[in-house]
Amino acid sequence: MVAVLFARDDSNYKAMLGVDVWDAERDARRWPGGEPVVAHPPCRAWGRLRHFANPRPDEKDLARWAVQQVRKWGGVLEHPASSTLWQDQQLPAPGQRDEFGGWTLPIVQMWWGHRAEKKTWLYICGAEPRDLPEMPLRLGEAGHVVQSRKRHDYRPHITKAEREHTPPELASWLVELAARCKGHNVK
Repeated sequence: MVAVLFARDDSNYKAMLGVDVWDAERDARRWPGGEPVVAHPPCRAWGRLRHFANPRPDEKDLARWAVQQVRKWGGVLEHPASSTLWQDQQLPAPGQRDEFGGWTLPIVQMWWGHRAEKKTWLYICGAEPRDLPEMPLRLGEAGHVVQSRKRHDYRPHITKAEREHTPPELASWLVELAARCKGHNVK
């Protein structure tokens, strides 16, 4: 069993077997622990466009709490590559390790079928790089962008829902990765 924390209400994780999905209605903060996690804490307060965001007062603490769960139970946390959560929680840069054995894997969601490139960082605890499931690699330019200024090379923007959804192939890959992670049960 793998727990998915902070999933969208209409998440593709809900159709997967062996996954305990915690969306806003279930409130991930009530998750009792005990299995590895895939954490998707809200990122608008941490991302590149955070100055334009209007997060709830407690929203930043959800991401901090998610980091604690990944460190304790093992698993993976997904956030934008530009997330300031890394600095706030002293998460390791790619190529580095932290005191919990955690490490960061930069990915591009387009590899798993996203219409935009969507550069993402994964904070992983409880698995080594050799433990990763096979990763796809798709070369070329994405047909869409998350957001841009209109320039001569303008490409269409993805929708807000597409920015928040995890592509089904990536969701399956993240669950498989989390299932391979072992928790340290540290506090």
